[in-house]
Amino acid sequence: MKNYLEFEKEIKALEEEVEGLKNPFGSEGISEVDTKKIRNTQEEINEKLKDTYENLNSWQKTLVARHEDRPRAKFYINKIFNQFTLLSGDRFFGDDKSVIAGFGLINNRSVLIIGQEKGEDLNSRIERNFGMMSPEGYRKCVRLMKLADRFQIPVITFVDTPGAYPGIGAEQRGQASAIAHSIEISMALTVPNISIIIGEGGSGGAIALASSNKVIMLENSIFSVISPEGCASILWRDPSKSLQAAEAMKMTAKDLLNLGIIDDIIPEPLGGAHRNPDAIAEDIKHTIIKNLNEFENLSKDEIYDHRKSKFLKIGRDKGFSKSADLDNAGLSYKESILNKIKYNIVKNKLVYTSLGLVLIASILVFIY
Repeated sequence: MKNYLEFEKEIKALEEEVEGLKNPFGSEGISEVDTKKIRNTQEEINEKLKDTYENLNSWQKTLVARHEDRPRAKFYINKIFNQFTLLSGDRFFGDDKSVIAGFGLINNRSVLIIGQEKGEDLNSRIERNFGMMSPEGYRKCVRLMKLADRFQIPVITFVDTPGAYPGIGAEQRGQASAIAHSIEISMALTVPNISIIIGEGGSGGAIALASSNKVIMLENSIFSVISPEGCASILWRDPSKSLQAAEAMKMTAKDLLNLGIIDDIIPEPLGGAHRNPDAIAEDIKHTIIKNLNEFENLSKDEIYDHRKSKFLKIGRDKGFSKSADLDNAGLSYKESILNKIKYNIVKNKLVYTSLGLVLIASILVFIY
């Protein structure tokens, strides 16, 4: 049974009509199927889908990203990778079912795969804790990322979570520390790591696995520091203002690409990834292979510097680049001349104000 969103009512009615037309058993018994009408209605559905999904606002994209039928990490892992070997446990407390991790092959190349898994039905969603990871989940990822780095195996992560689990037990076991450690290890890897945001990328729970050389989003996925409902509750004390919050937070793939937060967008099939999971899985596979090939001939230091520079230049005009001074190796900030002038004026504003007043006084004395 298909699940429909609020703005898909007309599409739902048309698809139900098509199902009725395909059924040869009507009220008058067996009748001839009207294939022409089915074809015309299907074309109308495609037009409605195209028009609707091309004009989604930020809140509607959030609903699509959370869609019940949207393909999850487990589906992509089974479709894209061969010989996947599941690994469990953090070697401290236990295993976290909300994250699937293990080694597999893509295009005959070994990779570490980490996927946040929400579950497919109610029972599996409860077992997976709706994709909200606990400290042991992040520690499991840290353990496996270190292992991958030791053997020079690239890391692929599928991000799909409303956020890290906020329960008291998770806090007692060091949730914040586990997330911070995961970010630290992700940033320190000397192998390429690629993150695909397949649905909901929420808060530190997503950033812990999305601190990568390449961060790529599906067209209708979201990536934000907090949910729109949470943002609206904090700013306006009114969860009904979720649309306003979603628009202000710039959480869609298009907005984040323009801001330089992510590196690429994977277009989804007409009507969203849930309408053609096999096609989107194939597109993700090609994207992963293409991006892995970009790092194939880079050294460990070059891969590390690429990631470091990528994050340091977010919000900067010119970013960071390698220092030419051998005695001062590392990344140095390249600031524009205009910014240097502005900074100098602000820093010495009292001096410039005094000089200006003296100049004005001298001009007035000269004139009068």
